[in-house]
Amino acid sequence: MNKQLRLLAVHAHPDDESSKGAATVAKYLAEGVEVLIVTATGGERGDILNPNLKLPENYDLLQLRKAEMQAAIAALGCQHQWLGFIDSGYPEGDPKPPVPADSFAALDLAVASEELIQIFRNFKPDVVITYDENGGYPHPDHIRTHEITMFAYEKAKDPTYLPGQEIWEVPKIYYHQTFSHARVLAFHQALQQAGIASPYEKWLEGWEIKPDRVTTKVNCANYFFKRDQALIAHATQVDPQGQWFAMPREIEREVWPTEDYELAINNVGAIIPEVDLFNGLRS
Repeated sequence: MNKQLRLLAVHAHPDDESSKGAATVAKYLAEGVEVLIVTATGGERGDILNPNLKLPENYDLLQLRKAEMQAAIAALGCQHQWLGFIDSGYPEGDPKPPVPADSFAALDLAVASEELIQIFRNFKPDVVITYDENGGYPHPDHIRTHEITMFAYEKAKDPTYLPGQEIWEVPKIYYHQTFSHARVLAFHQALQQAGIASPYEKWLEGWEIKPDRVTTKVNCANYFFKRDQALIAHATQVDPQGQWFAMPREIEREVWPTEDYELAINNVGAIIPEVDLFNGLRS
């Protein structure tokens, strides 16, 4: 009998799970994989990024984003758990000011990782997805999410950490590498060829091109609609008429049908490049 596979995705804010890896999650859910999404903060120090959203004067952003998260998880159909930390906000200025003392990024690493270590040991994921050491982009909560994930990986498998508990060594850990220069350039060129105005030109200007870190491309084009449903649920963050939906889906499926990852921890001897996060884990 094949063991049920488990996937854990660790994110910083509500909406991150929808903009990074949502179609992958939907694909694996459809294949019978058990999926748990963990969200570190409530996103309460974020901004309203949808200029067309009408809000009451005295809205509570934390409660709005929690409700949006609930709707996004319902669209995807997976499990979800909050870690309950306070959003650090994105520091502005030169030099940037320190994050608020009560925020996720300001906490001691061991303290911030405690619950995630227990999740590793109890859920026993075969694959964990999170951000790279740069956070995908340098938001302090994204960087701290990377840090607690890697700290939890080390401690969850350590029999001297809280001895008496069952330990768990995650077989594979991946970093999101979806927002690559190659992908954005391909989108830009495809829109130009189709005679559609591209919103990506300014984004590409001055892009510092770095070596490609992608090892694993998961074809999940058939599940882009699920990703879009989850994105739209985050109404404070995503404008249905905005950049997230600038690329017609029929063109996207042809030009770039994958969500892309970097294999960071490989305890199963998986050979790269890959097309499956569970390469080396399937019976």
